[in-house]
Amino acid sequence: MHCPFCQHTDTRVIDSRVSEDGATIRRRRGCEACGERFSTLETIELKLPVIVKSDGGREAFDARKLRVGFDRALQKRPVPEERIEAAVRAVVHQLRMSGEREVPSIRVGEFVMDELRKLDHVAYVRFASVYRSFEDVADFRDEIEKLERDHPSDDGQLPLLERPQVQEARPGKGGRR
Repeated sequence: MHCPFCQHTDTRVIDSRVSEDGATIRRRRGCEACGERFSTLETIELKLPVIVKSDGGREAFDARKLRVGFDRALQKRPVPEERIEAAVRAVVHQLRMSGEREVPSIRVGEFVMDELRKLDHVAYVRFASVYRSFEDVADFRDEIEKLERDHPSDDGQLPLLERPQVQEARPGKGGRR
């Protein structure tokens, strides 16, 4: 690596430290010629596939767009940030593991729906309604029934179609005087 101060080509690593998340290595370097010290960050660079849009256009994968999609679907839902980040990482991992140079956007959407289905059923239905262009209430009902049939709420999620029981007001309690 060239020295940023004198452009000499011989620098040596003095110290290396792995970041807390394990994704980067910080290296402290020293220049053999001028004696100046500087730091570098080393990260893994993996090529993600190009996304092929439904209109045939192609664009580089953008993890920020993926995160925005999750955030919109999960807006005002009680899902911890760590689980959302894990879901985003899972989709990126699936894309990397596909081994393909190009991936249709529809497949990315399916990956997102799979993760949302695990996180929050309401967020899943929100995303699916836009992604699959639901036309009417029947489309929502069909998707909810399929979701409850195929993925019963055994993970602490509330049922989608059942209504909570409303307690009847007892005379003399909470009424106006």
